[in-house]
Amino acid sequence: MPEGPEIRRMVDDIGRAIAGRTADEVVFAFELLKPFERLLAGREVTAVEARSKGVLVFFAGTDEDGPWCVYSHNQLYGKWRIGRSAQAPKTNRQLRFAVIAGKRAARLYSASDIRLVRPDALEDIDYLARLGPDPLNQSVSEADLLARFDDRRFRGRNLGGLLLDQGFIAGVGNYLRSEILFQAGIAPARRPRDLNDDERRRLASAILTLLQRAYALKGITTDPDLADRLKRDGWSFGRRRHMVFNRASRPCHHCGNDIVKTAMASRRLYYCPTCQPAAERGRDEKGPGPLQKDSSG
Repeated sequence: MPEGPEIRRMVDDIGRAIAGRTADEVVFAFELLKPFERLLAGREVTAVEARSKGVLVFFAGTDEDGPWCVYSHNQLYGKWRIGRSAQAPKTNRQLRFAVIAGKRAARLYSASDIRLVRPDALEDIDYLARLGPDPLNQSVSEADLLARFDDRRFRGRNLGGLLLDQGFIAGVGNYLRSEILFQAGIAPARRPRDLNDDERRRLASAILTLLQRAYALKGITTDPDLADRLKRDGWSFGRRRHMVFNRASRPCHHCGNDIVKTAMASRRLYYCPTCQPAAERGRDEKGPGPLQKDSSG
């Protein structure tokens, strides 16, 4: 399933295609929504936004009727395709929702959760109501996250599982949790209430930094300078993309010891036992040092 940065980039693409344009045609696959096709056609698409892994397409109101919003969640199989209005993509997927605007179209295939609501009723959607702070789509500070760590709902849970909870921090998924914990130098079995002040600040900073970095660099979470150096040295995108995720038994860029693969919350997780000790040991704050030789190909 795409994580927050991938959804945000996808929403950027949808917005470039249809936002600020008049919808010539709106298509719904579900019979319950069919009557609204004609209601929305002819209205301006005022905005396209992300809420964690949900997508919101806003339509302007008219003199007779107020504004609307189409909410969708890709879940496991949903996929947006951007293309020409007159030429639908070749696919075996089922079209669920589409907006045709001028020469461009945004089409959503295979998604099963699509709803039409008034913009002021978005919080009535359970998924949106349960979301925690969303650093990619809202203004979220380190102080906001530090307060989140103290919330009694979260402070006693291990971070390896907690970071997947969208009610804790929205937009973090499986690769990002491994990368965030490595960046912060914190072992995945530790809990927010176990952390000292320095560790808490490092964790808050890592969450904000890694979400924005993965968004800006199209999924790369490795420090940009190191990633550029690895690219010059001939490393493929897949090998230079992450610091620890998907790098089991390969040397850590920071200390040279092997990355370990485990499972938490029924999903694979990667960490460096040296750089992410079970208890704080005065980790070097300078970040990854000289690149260690990776002989694993």
